[in-house]
Amino acid sequence: MGRVIVITSGKGGVGKTTTTANLGMALTRLGRTVALIDADFGLRNLDLLLGLENRVVYTALDVLAGDCRLEQALVRDKRQPNLALLPAAQNRNKDAITPDQMRHLAGLLSEKFDYVLIDCPAGIETGFKNAIAPAQEALLVTTPEIAAVRDADRVIGLLEAHGIRKIGLIVNRIRPQMVQSNHMMSVSDVQEILAIPLVGLIPDDERVIISTNRGEPLVLEANLSLPGMAFQNIARRLEGEKVPLLDLDAPYNTLMGRLRRFFSR
Repeated sequence: MGRVIVITSGKGGVGKTTTTANLGMALTRLGRTVALIDADFGLRNLDLLLGLENRVVYTALDVLAGDCRLEQALVRDKRQPNLALLPAAQNRNKDAITPDQMRHLAGLLSEKFDYVLIDCPAGIETGFKNAIAPAQEALLVTTPEIAAVRDADRVIGLLEAHGIRKIGLIVNRIRPQMVQSNHMMSVSDVQEILAIPLVGLIPDDERVIISTNRGEPLVLEANLSLPGMAFQNIARRLEGEKVPLLDLDAPYNTLMGRLRRFFSR
């Protein structure tokens, strides 16, 4: 059976869907089969970030209604055939599916794939409860902002109350210069507040926006950018590899910067 991991946050706009898309792609590059479930019914975006929006025919609700088979609803990525997306319905709300139905879908997918990654909607209401229902593990994405961290802290309590004890922290949009000037919380500050294991940190970088708009996850780049490398390293840690965290303080484009990063991979 595959691992079922929900990617969540509490606060919206912190990078959950970008993280889901890149981790899914990164895990397939490591030889794994991956199914992504978009659990954001009514506001799906994962298909856009993967560049698969024009190939969506059926959704998870069509599978549950018996209007198609699961295989028919899965959108296979031509760039990485081991990656498949189960889209959410765009014209229905979050009440259109129940936690038991999410467990059913995730159970079917976990029989066929090494990983099932669930892209959780923002908030802690119905959509959140549906998304975490089948999960054995969680990845909590936050930015180093007080509102996002407070929401993340609330979500940790809810995940634990649901029986999800394996929770990893991803800190997104780190700006080293702002941290150094004491205008942004550091990764250690965030980790101290949330008190869960750090799985990865991702620098703030305009290339994330560009890749999102193009529907091309960063980990598909021939020469990985710094955020692309960060996502790839998180995937390797999920696989059990001991990968040092990136040194975001090192200048990236200098010879010494490149050497430091090369030896820290």
